[in-house]
This record gives sequence, C-alpha cells and structure tokens, in this order.
Amino acid sequence: MHLDENGIIGYHQAVVPQILLIMNGEGYVRGKKEEYFKAQTGDAVFGERNEWHETKTDGGLTPIVIESDELKPSSFMPIQK
Repeated sequence: MHLDENGIIGYHQAVVPQILLIMNGEGYVRGKKEEYFKAQTGDAVFGERNEWHETKTDGGLTPIVIESDELKPSSFMPIQK
C-alpha cells in the first residue's frame, strides 16, 4: 500500500496477526495506548490478533502488510520492545 503526505491508516483492530514492513519512508505507529513509535524504512512492526493499532505519516510511507493466522514472527525475527 502507499500513504501520501499526512496519510493515515486509522485506528482499528487486527483481525489476524500481521506484520507492517516499511519499504520506503517513515511514520509513526501506535497500539492501544496513545503512545506513538517511529517506524522507518527497513522496520517491521508486528501486531497480534485483536490488537488495536494505527499508522500515520507526515512525509509519505510505503509499507507491505502481511496478515495470516499462521504468522509467528518470533520464529524468524527478534522481538524488540
């Protein structure tokens, strides 16, 4: 997908586990709390099933979103908190 300047993927609940992989640009992501974390090119953000989340950008952002019931990122990537 692609978000233009000041783009937003509004606050919503994940139906299945997902990974947001930032291919180009930068933005901010948040979960249930209204605390935003910077995400930029090369970052991967994991969302669990039923987790509330939002993604926004000031300058534009191109992510790939992968969703699957079988998604278990801990089996192939370290988890950072």
